[in-house]
Amino acid sequence: MFKVSTLDTQSKRTLLVEETLMGPWVNELRTTCVSASHTLGKRELVIDLSNLTVISSEGEDAIFDLMREGARLSRSGFLTRHLLKQLARKCPNGA
Repeated sequence: MFKVSTLDTQSKRTLLVEETLMGPWVNELRTTCVSASHTLGKRELVIDLSNLTVISSEGEDAIFDLMREGARLSRSGFLTRHLLKQLARKCPNGA
Protein backbone atom coordinates (compact mmCIF):
# COMPACT_ATOMS: atom_id res chain seq x y z
CA MET A 1 0.00 0.00 0.00
CA PHE A 2 1.12 3.56 -0.74
CA LYS A 3 -0.44 6.85 0.23
CA VAL A 4 0.50 10.50 -0.24
CA SER A 5 -1.38 13.22 1.61
CA THR A 6 -0.91 16.93 0.96
CA LEU A 7 -0.86 19.54 3.69
CA ASP A 8 -0.74 23.17 2.55
CA THR A 9 0.17 26.19 4.64
CA GLN A 10 1.11 29.72 3.60
CA SER A 11 4.82 28.91 3.71
CA LYS A 12 5.04 25.30 2.57
CA ARG A 13 3.36 22.33 0.95
CA THR A 14 4.09 19.03 2.69
CA LEU A 15 3.69 15.70 0.96
CA LEU A 16 3.25 13.03 3.63
CA VAL A 17 4.41 9.72 2.13
CA GLU A 18 3.13 6.63 3.93
CA GLU A 19 3.56 2.85 3.92
CA THR A 20 5.52 1.26 1.05
CA LEU A 21 7.72 2.92 -1.57
CA MET A 22 8.37 0.23 -4.15
CA GLY A 23 7.24 -0.98 -7.57
CA PRO A 24 4.64 1.26 -9.25
CA TRP A 25 4.51 3.55 -6.21
CA VAL A 26 7.98 4.91 -7.02
CA ASN A 27 6.74 6.50 -10.25
CA GLU A 28 3.63 7.67 -8.42
CA LEU A 29 5.85 9.53 -5.94
CA ARG A 30 7.85 11.14 -8.76
CA THR A 31 4.66 12.21 -10.56
CA THR A 32 3.11 13.57 -7.37
CA CYS A 33 6.22 15.61 -6.56
CA VAL A 34 6.34 17.13 -10.05
CA SER A 35 2.64 18.00 -9.92
CA ALA A 36 2.95 19.48 -6.43
CA SER A 37 5.91 21.64 -7.41
CA HIS A 38 4.04 23.27 -10.32
CA THR A 39 1.63 25.12 -8.04
CA LEU A 40 3.91 26.07 -5.15
CA GLY A 41 4.18 29.76 -5.79
CA LYS A 42 6.66 30.99 -3.17
CA ARG A 43 6.04 28.08 -0.82
CA GLU A 44 8.60 25.42 -0.01
CA LEU A 45 8.01 21.77 -0.95
CA VAL A 46 8.69 19.33 1.90
CA ILE A 47 8.51 15.57 1.45
CA ASP A 48 7.79 13.87 4.78
CA LEU A 49 9.06 10.28 4.84
CA SER A 50 8.31 9.71 8.54
CA ASN A 51 5.60 7.11 7.90
CA LEU A 52 7.39 4.96 5.32
CA THR A 53 7.71 1.35 6.40
CA VAL A 54 9.39 -0.21 3.34
CA ILE A 55 11.70 1.44 0.78
CA SER A 56 12.96 -0.57 -2.21
CA SER A 57 16.21 0.20 -4.02
CA GLU A 58 14.13 1.95 -6.72
CA GLY A 59 12.52 3.97 -3.95
CA GLU A 60 15.96 4.92 -2.65
CA ASP A 61 16.90 6.04 -6.18
CA ALA A 62 13.78 8.21 -6.36
CA ILE A 63 14.53 9.78 -2.99
CA PHE A 64 18.13 10.41 -4.09
CA ASP A 65 16.90 12.09 -7.29
CA LEU A 66 14.58 14.33 -5.25
CA MET A 67 17.51 15.26 -3.00
CA ARG A 68 19.66 16.16 -6.02
CA GLU A 69 16.83 18.31 -7.33
CA GLY A 70 16.87 20.22 -4.04
CA ALA A 71 13.79 18.77 -2.33
CA ARG A 72 13.62 19.21 1.41
CA LEU A 73 13.04 15.86 3.07
CA SER A 74 11.63 15.31 6.53
CA ARG A 75 11.92 12.07 8.52
CA SER A 76 11.72 10.70 12.04
CA GLY A 77 12.26 6.93 12.07
CA PHE A 78 15.73 5.54 12.71
CA LEU A 79 15.94 3.59 9.44
CA THR A 80 14.69 6.52 7.37
CA ARG A 81 17.18 8.88 9.05
CA HIS A 82 19.98 6.39 8.38
CA LEU A 83 18.98 6.01 4.72
CA LEU A 84 18.82 9.77 4.18
CA LYS A 85 22.24 10.25 5.77
CA GLN A 86 23.71 7.66 3.40
CA LEU A 87 22.03 9.27 0.38
CA ALA A 88 23.12 12.76 1.47
CA ARG A 89 26.74 11.61 1.41
CA LYS A 90 26.32 10.76 -2.29
CA CYS A 91 24.43 13.93 -3.15
CA PRO A 92 26.64 16.60 -4.80
CA ASN A 93 24.71 19.52 -3.27
CA GLY A 94 24.96 18.04 0.25
CA ALA A 95 21.19 17.93 0.75
